[in-house]
Amino acid sequence: MSTPLDLRQFQHQGYSFEEYVALSTQLFKEGKSTSTPAMDEPEILDYIKLNLQRMQRVLKTTELSAELQEVVRKIKTPQLWLVLTESWCGDAAQTVPLFHLMAQQNPLITTVYLLRDKTPVLMDAYLQNGKSRSIPKLIIADASTGEGITHWGPRPQALQTIYSSMLAKGDDFNTIKHELHSWYAKDKTSTSQQELYQLLKAAETATN
Repeated sequence: MSTPLDLRQFQHQGYSFEEYVALSTQLFKEGKSTSTPAMDEPEILDYIKLNLQRMQRVLKTTELSAELQEVVRKIKTPQLWLVLTESWCGDAAQTVPLFHLMAQQNPLITTVYLLRDKTPVLMDAYLQNGKSRSIPKLIIADASTGEGITHWGPRPQALQTIYSSMLAKGDDFNTIKHELHSWYAKDKTSTSQQELYQLLKAAETATN
């Protein structure tokens, strides 16, 4: 039987949100991604440019629902939020800023942004369906014990269903990418917010 990870070990391995954005921006200017080894194909750099713009748009336009703000503010004990991400990931660009806006609602939350490819031990403990290193991934832990409480990602379930269906049909990457980002643009984080509310509400009930 494997020993559960003490998630506190990752607290000082990553970045603040501002540091993550600054790193992604600087590497992009150098023609690199955050991956190890860095992916520097022109197409990847085009994605990163769009992702940096998407993050800023989400930050500027997103209003947290009242219920989501309430459930975040009701957290009474320190929590550690670990976010696995990379600059090239379109799904991360759409939801990582949302995690940041949520965490700002409660000073008991410490959020650390970690690069997937530099944190394989953590990523492999939270694989999608036990096999895929899908990001973004939000992992919530008890800050005093390092024990995992819950996790979310890589995308809202409704969109995951669309994604899985398109993969099964053999749709090409560009078609899938367009469909996913069109969905995000129309949804405006509403579905993600609702899922995260339900996730935190369930965690609140379980820990009380």
